[in-house]
Amino acid sequence: MNLPLSPPIKPQLALTRKGLPAGEEWAYEPKLDGFRAIVFVDGQEAYIQSRGGRALARYFPELSFEPGRWVLDGELVIRDAEGNLEFDSLQERIHPAQSRIDLLSKEIPAVYIAFDLLADGDESLLEAPLAERRARLEAIAPIAGLELTPLTADTAQAEEWLGSIEGVMAKQLDAPYIPGKRKGFAKVKRERTIDCVVMGWRPGKEEDTVGSLILGLYDGEALRSVGHISGFSAAAKRSMRAMLAPLETGESGSAEPSRWTGGRDLEWVELRPELVIEVGYDHAASGRIRHGARFHSFRDDKDPAECKFGQLDEGG
Repeated sequence: MNLPLSPPIKPQLALTRKGLPAGEEWAYEPKLDGFRAIVFVDGQEAYIQSRGGRALARYFPELSFEPGRWVLDGELVIRDAEGNLEFDSLQERIHPAQSRIDLLSKEIPAVYIAFDLLADGDESLLEAPLAERRARLEAIAPIAGLELTPLTADTAQAEEWLGSIEGVMAKQLDAPYIPGKRKGFAKVKRERTIDCVVMGWRPGKEEDTVGSLILGLYDGEALRSVGHISGFSAAAKRSMRAMLAPLETGESGSAEPSRWTGGRDLEWVELRPELVIEVGYDHAASGRIRHGARFHSFRDDKDPAECKFGQLDEGG
């Protein structure tokens, strides 16, 4: 390839903020639940790079780009029949068998949604402000056949997004693109809260400590595991061990193997379903809380039977 930028490029990252930054220098776009990808297009050739710098094109043979000379930043996503983003389906696409990849490329095809332009022809745009980069991206989009994220300076629209999807990205219109740095971008996640039954616990690294709590919700009469919570202070890890001991049943539970655990079972100490905890979370998919949950409080006033699976918000 003969472009002003070459792979790998570290993508510009975002600082997490609790609320939307406001001011004339800010614009907003919906946070996409997909794989970050930088795409290098040189004539008929396209190279798709992951956030970590790896080549992705093998896993997404259905993706194609119109001939041109551009470097794009954006997100690979998969949509269901209603147009909702399906991150779990996207994870399925990273498979070692080419035959499986080819089948899934037809059954659950991915699309690329662009939100930044890093190079145009022989010109690197890393030093250009976002406002200029976005204007040039919008200009080439019809030629390149690109789908773009919506971008708005309207905080009311951003707040509306924040109430219905996983989160909002806030970007400074006067900021350059700084690879690998958390500058000029902010990420504001939508937090939901839910009351869950504590089904069990996993040991911490230190002896006689609690590393994480297993969260469950009732699906009819069955108590289903929906995620976990960790990140407790050292003092809390020690004190919870004594608090949970009277609830232990003497049995072990096991979570379903996942891609993030190398497919191994994760056993935990089973508890009687008597303890309720209020947690916050950003996103749920396929009946599970993604990225772990955050502790809010223990709910001594809540009947565990009221912790129903239907309360899990998978919107956005």
